[in-house]
Amino acid sequence: MCIRDRINLSSIDIANKNLVIRVDMNVPIKDGKIFDSTRIESCIPTINYALENNAKVLLVSHLGRPTEGNFDEKFSLKPVAEYLGAIINMPCELILSMESNAIFNGKTDIQFLENIRFFKGEKENCQDLGKKLAGLGDIYVFDAFGTAHRKQASTHSAIKSASKACAGLLLERETEFLSKTLNNYDHPYIAVIGGAKVSTKLELIKHINSVADQIIVGGGIANTFLKASGLKIGKSLVEDSMLDIAKDLLVQGKIVLPNVIITSKTFEGEDIRETSVKDVKDEEMILDLHLSDEILTSLNQAKTILWNGPMGVFENKLFSKGTKDLSIAIANSSAFSIAGGGETLSAINKYIKSDDVSYCSTGGGAFLEFMEGKNLSSIDVLNSKEIGS
Repeated sequence: MCIRDRINLSSIDIANKNLVIRVDMNVPIKDGKIFDSTRIESCIPTINYALENNAKVLLVSHLGRPTEGNFDEKFSLKPVAEYLGAIINMPCELILSMESNAIFNGKTDIQFLENIRFFKGEKENCQDLGKKLAGLGDIYVFDAFGTAHRKQASTHSAIKSASKACAGLLLERETEFLSKTLNNYDHPYIAVIGGAKVSTKLELIKHINSVADQIIVGGGIANTFLKASGLKIGKSLVEDSMLDIAKDLLVQGKIVLPNVIITSKTFEGEDIRETSVKDVKDEEMILDLHLSDEILTSLNQAKTILWNGPMGVFENKLFSKGTKDLSIAIANSSAFSIAGGGETLSAINKYIKSDDVSYCSTGGGAFLEFMEGKNLSSIDVLNSKEIGS
């Protein structure tokens, strides 16, 4: 699913225009401090392009899950606006209301509308709110790939209502790179799928199973496959409701299970040990895995690698080896590599550099749905617009 020709920012005359740009700057914040700025920094090319072409910018984003219709300082975008202003070396004015006379009339060319989820009707895809948003500027630019699967006022109705709408540079880049992994991949193609639950990634696993040569599984997902293969997993996280599906996938021969794991009685590391997958005690949990020489060789020889999800509870150093070794193996591989999902990006930032991966997607749910071959509602409505409108 790519952006149609001439529905992109670089194909539209934006000189001296007022741009409303929907971005995804939903970043982790605690006590006013931003812990991961990846999503902010990914928006900079679009913002700079607009400013370099003498356009004025009003950014729109959500942050967290506040009660809709109510201001909550805990979810204010003020820290994000201040952080962004420091990056681009230009004040970023926070706008509290869509009725404000300061919109596009401030002392700076870049402004930030307060959290869109403070406005009633966002989640319900309210057409009136969408029209209001789109009407604030001359062109509505959608650049929030991470929200492209959500049919909400700022991600759907606003695009539909806008007299002119287009894709931002990040959205173009996301769809270009992800489409390459979806449609134009080289073999050997290795997928690495980790995380807690098979159910949340079942459609991805099914789709990848039809195109990849191997699927390396980790985390709670691996536990479900291990149990489906007849092995004991003690008190490990598992989805019993997914065992039959896991058995069917195992029969097809592409799922790669670990041989050596790290177990513990608690998440704090009580009686932690390295052992065979065939030797898990009833009171133990599988909390990490070791990548076998065969898996490391496969990653080294791969031409395409798709990575989504950690191999273990990597936030705890005791259970981080599998995810750390995977990160380094992908960094050292010459394959075209795509990584997506919040935990995956956190692991990359922790153990390697984002430049060590061919492309790091900013999407979580949107990344999964795109790689499952599904259409994303925001891209659909954007592509339905008449060229230049």
